[in-house]
Amino acid sequence: MKTAPGTDIHHRSLDDLRATLPHIRLAPRDEGIVRLVVRRPSVEAREVLDTGDFTPEEGLVGDSWQARACSRSPDRSPHPDMQITIMSVRAIGAISPDETRWPLAGDQLFVDLDLTYDHLPPGTTLHVGECRLEVTEQLHTGCGKFIERFGVDAMKWVNSPEGRALNLRGIYARVVTAGRVRPGDTISREHRG
Repeated sequence: MKTAPGTDIHHRSLDDLRATLPHIRLAPRDEGIVRLVVRRPSVEAREVLDTGDFTPEEGLVGDSWQARACSRSPDRSPHPDMQITIMSVRAIGAISPDETRWPLAGDQLFVDLDLTYDHLPPGTTLHVGECRLEVTEQLHTGCGKFIERFGVDAMKWVNSPEGRALNLRGIYARVVTAGRVRPGDTISREHRG
């Protein structure tokens, strides 16, 4: 572990993070659980919710997604395929054992489910609580704030080739069918055929 400069927060080393991979690979594949629903009402603000309302128009109702400029959009408008971010509780738990820090990652849903690219490729439909989401092809990568909050080694780990294959930083989705989501709800992949 490394201590972040000017704080008493300890960041996990790359070796510590790599040692958690066997546990991460054991995430449920068919049906998982929602652990946290987090709304970002404004920049730097986080609200852990007992219930989140999701709509195709707003994403997570009350979240600032609609107000965020996006460099991946030609006109810098909010990107429709970056509406919802989902992160594995096993990955964020490896990065930060302190669950009170998990919302700092900036994701709206923290789940215990296999988020690997092979398991949830773009176009996959997820049933989450009462709503349906579709996994998009946008890559979810860490930013400067992620490094500041969780350390350089965490960024290297999630963006390594193995980290990308496992989607350790998480995935993007868009809302297909509106509904409510609560911690403890199930999250499952829609099986076709």
